[in-house]
Amino acid sequence: MASSQFLCTSCKIGKTQLNSFKKSSSISLSPTTYRPKGSSFLQQKSHFGRTLFVKASSDSRTGKNQVEIVFDLEDKLNKLADEVDKNAGLTRLTLFSPCKINIFLRITGKREDGFHDLASLFHVISLGDTIKFSLAPSKSNDRLSTNAPGVPLDDRNLIIKALNLYRKKTGTDNFFWVHLDKRVPTGAGLGGGSSNAATALWAANQFSGCIASEKDLQEWSSEIGSDIPFFFSNGAAYCTGRGEVVQDIPSPIGYGIPMVLIKPPEACSTAEVYKRLRLDETSKIDPLALLEKISRNGISQDTCINDLEPPAFEVLPSLKRLKQRVLAAGRGQYDAVFMSGSGSTIVGVGSPDPPQFVYDDDEYKDVFLSEAHFITRPANEWYSEPALGTVGSSVTEFSRAE
Repeated sequence: MASSQFLCTSCKIGKTQLNSFKKSSSISLSPTTYRPKGSSFLQQKSHFGRTLFVKASSDSRTGKNQVEIVFDLEDKLNKLADEVDKNAGLTRLTLFSPCKINIFLRITGKREDGFHDLASLFHVISLGDTIKFSLAPSKSNDRLSTNAPGVPLDDRNLIIKALNLYRKKTGTDNFFWVHLDKRVPTGAGLGGGSSNAATALWAANQFSGCIASEKDLQEWSSEIGSDIPFFFSNGAAYCTGRGEVVQDIPSPIGYGIPMVLIKPPEACSTAEVYKRLRLDETSKIDPLALLEKISRNGISQDTCINDLEPPAFEVLPSLKRLKQRVLAAGRGQYDAVFMSGSGSTIVGVGSPDPPQFVYDDDEYKDVFLSEAHFITRPANEWYSEPALGTVGSSVTEFSRAE
């Protein structure tokens, strides 16, 4: 049975040293030596400036020592890594979990099941969380951790619900250790939890060799949340029903258009907002007409209609005042200012910069601020975090005028 070691150092090797190595099968390592477990390389420079890598092995049956000269360590290590991956399968995965905004949101009626029918243009944006998945050694439970206080870590969390749903639908038995690096605020109308659930379903499917189609994942996801199916779109979709009927559309908005997100620390209860909704006071504009106008002319204030604004402003009167102040202070720098979802985020499309009063007034010292832009995803791939993006922050992290 042959055993082998790979040694890596930076001293020069000549013919005499190689012969000596064959006889003794031992070399002293420098402090900077890198030793992969169970194997290492001896790295040297030849007289011609070419890097040599020496693989030493010994046969326990014959007592013979052998030396293999390898000229391309990177290629060798890549092949070894490929072999390990092939045998071990996927064990870790890190994914971006972006949020969304509702460019317009029409509530068109109330259903017999108690939900409301809506028609909305959803679009993914560049603000998002990062979720790290690792296969758990046990086959009994998932473990969730996060940097965000107040986020439930049990099966009330949509990530855990999504993993349970995937196992139920597929019969697989993978469990996971999950860490959620939370940047999307909760209670914001940005669908952060729904995105986390969609990302967890995508991840679980990757670990299982993609045994389910994206269509399967999208359909299953509606069982645990109305907004989750949207995230299996290309990133821009016209959504109807409870939100689970998703029609992919080419993005009607330029990717270079910036926006600013402003969310006060207070959240809006979605249930309370819908409770205060009066259907006879909602907009009467055809949502398809709004979609056509945006596709033709881009975003404008008159197309960004949200029927949930009036009831949300009843729940949180300070939110109405914030929107009015952003509109007044913007002086044309924003193409539109509106609330996303059921609140409490106010979106200003057209500029990444918040109005100055957000920095100056103590009333807004604890608001969440983030710039963002629209993103989509390629077919058969998950969303990628933009290379250049601004992580959401409290305004207290920015310098404020005194």
